[in-house]
Amino acid sequence: MHGKPLHPADFTNFSGVNPQAPQGGRLTQGVVGAFDSLNPFIVRGNALPFIRWNIVESLMARSPDEAFTVYGLIARTIETDDARSYVAFAIDPRARFSDGAPVTARDVLFSFELLKAKGRPNHRAFYGKVARAGSDGPLDVRFDFAEVDRELPLILSLMPVLAEHATDATRFEETSFTAPLGSGPYRVTEVRPGETVVLERTSDYWGRDLPVNRGNHNFDSLRYDFYRDVNGQFEAFKRGLYDIRFETDPGRWKTGYNFPAVRDGRIVREEVGNGRPKPYSALIFNMRRPLFKDARVREAMVELFDFEWANANLYFGLYRRNGSFYDDSELSALGRPAGARERELLAPYPAAVLPQVMDGSWRPPVSDGTGRDRVRLRRALDLFAAAGWELKAGAMTSAATGRRFSPELLVGTKDQERLALAYQSMLRRAGITLSIRLVDNVQFEARKQSYDYDIVPYIWDQSLSPGNEQAFYFGSPAADTPGTRNFMGLRSPAADAMIAALLAARERADFIDAVRALDRVLMSARFSLPLFYTPAQWIARWEQIQRPERVSLAGTLAESWWRRPGG
Repeated sequence: MHGKPLHPADFTNFSGVNPQAPQGGRLTQGVVGAFDSLNPFIVRGNALPFIRWNIVESLMARSPDEAFTVYGLIARTIETDDARSYVAFAIDPRARFSDGAPVTARDVLFSFELLKAKGRPNHRAFYGKVARAGSDGPLDVRFDFAEVDRELPLILSLMPVLAEHATDATRFEETSFTAPLGSGPYRVTEVRPGETVVLERTSDYWGRDLPVNRGNHNFDSLRYDFYRDVNGQFEAFKRGLYDIRFETDPGRWKTGYNFPAVRDGRIVREEVGNGRPKPYSALIFNMRRPLFKDARVREAMVELFDFEWANANLYFGLYRRNGSFYDDSELSALGRPAGARERELLAPYPAAVLPQVMDGSWRPPVSDGTGRDRVRLRRALDLFAAAGWELKAGAMTSAATGRRFSPELLVGTKDQERLALAYQSMLRRAGITLSIRLVDNVQFEARKQSYDYDIVPYIWDQSLSPGNEQAFYFGSPAADTPGTRNFMGLRSPAADAMIAALLAARERADFIDAVRALDRVLMSARFSLPLFYTPAQWIARWEQIQRPERVSLAGTLAESWWRRPGG
């Protein structure tokens, strides 16, 4: 995306793999939840994401060692101009679907048109920027763009390639337990709805020796078993019913692994870091609702949350506080004074960034950890008063209308509810009655996608190369479009301009300045209560499952793991 690729043209493998990894055996993973579809490319249904990467390949593969660089997979070569006004691919003549049929330009163009018309919203948005898609031969395809977008050649390179001869375009949007036919290393061989999905390695997989694949896809089969809840899933892991566990519960990580298989070394526990921005976890205030239109009200709600108490009493002190939307990375503006280029970008929007955010001194409020911090409470009451609210008979009340300040927090899991109950108690000290609505997963997603809530929890995952998706997260048009991730209803000309600047950047330094400027705008908008993140991946694995010693920039990835011979 910026600068030159890390690996030379004749590289043999990515750095975070073991190119001599043993081949064979089965990897079993445990999944909480259910599924009703094997098509991950449509909106309808609850599909399985692992279908995408194991079965359906793209023209090129993203490097886990770099911010955003792609290398050849189905495509043998990529061509574009300095302006990136088009992109052309030459398909590797060896590329085959799992039924043996060759991958051709017709399949690529078919996939493009199908996903543009019937795919997920991101497919429709990105592919809609293409003015012309065509082919000059059976293995050559070219896309000319309707507008300049320097990220679009890379986005097109990651387009899923489906087999035209095995895909019914008329029924593509229907959920199905038949997986798409792809050219990837695995194919689905067993489906038991609600229980198990098994993938078997394609014996004559065409791309086995490509540099992007060497050291990956080492298991003969992949099995995914589904569990109704996390507790049942964890008990299954303890019994050896699946092989690796990516832990997310700090309490369980701290106290739940004191059992024989851990003590005698049959299960290995690891904390593995990575260089990616840490996920931004937050409670989101819906600024579409009159209750949260005033930034001072939103800021007061942040002041009343005692992170230090919650971290110590609910999470064993294992979390770190979110502050930036790109935490723990070079893209973060937290703690950094704005440089000259950032100030230049932000100059047309003098009210968009708080002075303390601009000079790098802003941090989320820090309490005394008692759960009864009077300084934080006074600060919150002052902000409410400035916004026209007052304590009246022990209740936060609008001075103008007499209305009580009683927002509702929508949650979809017991873990979210536990945090919500703690926050409810914290708010009560300021005369605020917080209602908590726990709904099932289907209702939660439906209300979230239609913006039907006052407050909702959400986690934004970011990469080291944020791009077009930032408009989907934070752009003004997304605020009025159901199904985006602009859950707060942000309409900010400054944010829109910073997104445009990061998309236009040609050099990495300019790109970093634009992202940091966007970060400052987002922090200053005060539309969220920043929560917390884990500083590393918490991984538990049965010792016969092994991984490369070297960890890539993206962290350790299960596709690079292997089973110890005889294990």
